Formats: sequence, C-alpha cells, structure tokens
Amino acid sequence: MIESGQPITVLVVDDDPVVRFGLTMMLRGAADLRVVAEAGDGAAAIEQVDRHAPDVVLMDIRMPGTDGITATETIRARSQAPQVIVLTTFDADAHVLRALRAGAAGFLLKDTPPEELVVAIRHVAQGRPVLSPEVTRRLIDRVASGEQDTRRDKARRKLDALADRERTVAIEIGAGRSNAEIAARHHIGVATVKTHVSAILTKLDFNNRVQVAVLVHDAGLDAQGS
Repeated sequence: MIESGQPITVLVVDDDPVVRFGLTMMLRGAADLRVVAEAGDGAAAIEQVDRHAPDVVLMDIRMPGTDGITATETIRARSQAPQVIVLTTFDADAHVLRALRAGAAGFLLKDTPPEELVVAIRHVAQGRPVLSPEVTRRLIDRVASGEQDTRRDKARRKLDALADRERTVAIEIGAGRSNAEIAARHHIGVATVKTHVSAILTKLDFNNRVQVAVLVHDAGLDAQGS
C-alpha cells in the first residue's frame, strides 16, 4: 500500500522502444506517478524490479527471450512483490488468463486512453484490481477448451479446502461483490468479511481477489449455486 503523499513508482516493460517511450511520456503527465525504469524483456524486468522495487509494473506479454508471463510469475512469487498490470493487444487471450492466475492485478489493452491507464495504476497501487469478474468470465469462456473439465475439477478441489463461510465469500468475490455487499447479503460485519478474505488468500496461496475470481469461474460456480 502506498503511503499518503508518496509518488507511485512504475516500471514500464515492452520490447518496442517506441511503445515504452509513449507509455513513459503519458505517465509523466500525472504528478503522483514516477517511472523509475524501463525494460525490453522479461529478464530485464526482473532485474529492474530487484534494483528499483517499483510499486507497479506495466508488463507486455509477448516479448523475445523471457516473456511477460514468465516474468510476472517470477515477480509475483517474491515477497513485497509489485502489482503487475498486463498490457496486451488482445482482449481475450489465454496468455492473459495465465498472467491473472500468476497474480497480475489485471490487464489493459495497449490502446487504453492515458487517463484510464493512470487511474488503473492508482487502483492497483492501492490493492484494487483493474479487471471486472465479467471480463474474467468472458476470457475464460473464450479461451477455455480441452482443459476445461480438468481445470474445473482442480478448482473445485481447491475451493473445497476452504471452510464453508470462506467458500461462500470466495463465490461472492467471483460474482464481483465488494466486502460491504457480501456483508449485507450474509448479515455479517464487514470486518468479518475482511477476515474471511484474508484467510482465503492465505489458504489458496493467492495474492489478490482477481485470482479468487478466476478460480471460482474455473470451478463453474456462481453466487446462486454450485
């Protein structure tokens, strides 16, 4: 979580120097953001994360050498890992879904307007995902194919390891509901919901709510049934 008054530091990763330059120029227009480094591939991105400890990484997916997916998995597995926003030209790509499972906070298309890009960076820096469950569902529906049954069974086994109330909260997260909405629907306190969310993330070894939402949709569950 970014301390009040501190700039949000950003690492820009893309194999195209023109794209990197354009993104950097856009972000410099926001007073509360500071680009601390750039990288042209995943390996360099990992090195720059170690060197600069940015708050947020804008990560291209398709790059020569170490790609953005591998880099995201490596970065998000570390303690005090930065948030990662995946950049792509595709809005329904199996690679995007893999990045989300690896712990990316969400994805943006490369033609996202500058003001929306800035808002997304601010959101993930505060621990808020930039991918709605509806978009997650569309991704899964469009890219899941032969592995669907295996993935569903595996996801359901993971959810079955949760306590009953935790499983219920996880399914509500999959439906895109906030902590306050979950609390109201189940007549419990918001603080209790937060406790359940923390327990869910710990038990599933997840970094954020996006991963929970993906798991719920992989399991084929929703807030109305199973």
